Amino acid sequence: MSVQQRGEETRNRILDVAQEAFARYGYDATGVAEICRRAGVTKGGFYHHFPSKQDVFLEMLERWLEGLDQDLEVMRSGEETVPDELRAMTAMVPAVFQEAGGRITLFLEFLTKAGHSPAVWQATVAPFRKYHAFFAKVISDGIEEGSLRPVDPEMASNLLLSFAVGLLTMGLLDPFGDDWGRVAQEGMDVLLGGIEAE
Repeated sequence: MSVQQRGEETRNRILDVAQEAFARYGYDATGVAEICRRAGVTKGGFYHHFPSKQDVFLEMLERWLEGLDQDLEVMRSGEETVPDELRAMTAMVPAVFQEAGGRITLFLEFLTKAGHSPAVWQATVAPFRKYHAFFAKVISDGIEEGSLRPVDPEMASNLLLSFAVGLLTMGLLDPFGDDWGRVAQEGMDVLLGGIEAE
């Protein structure tokens, strides 16, 4: 095994162990020493790969969102109209819940901590801004193709993101309170009822 492969393996082990520890004990309660102990690396080895515990978390988040981004792009290319794309994206909700596991809770915990660091706050709010731009483009494409009424794409994107974040939060707070996949589908139908062209 090459030095580069060993380094990548160590980096992945640190990420896996950190994710498990963050989910079990919380972000704040998990120290670098605990991550090192569980991953079987020295603190020097840890800091060789990550400048801080925050950087570990941000890379975990980025890796998870990369998979989500790929799924969204597949939905965009696989449907005939924008309303069909949005309905297909909504059908992903159960899989997103399953894949997210403890990540969303961790992200919310981390976001509250990020308020004390402008650089970390910027990195954590970036995904929201990226998805806002993504959905504004989706809405613009729907208006252009004639499947959506002329609405403000920025406002509609805010509405879609608010719906998605609210749904994830409710699903985390009360996972057995409803069939969240069904709620997502029916909620999207309600939203599209307001903007879908006749």
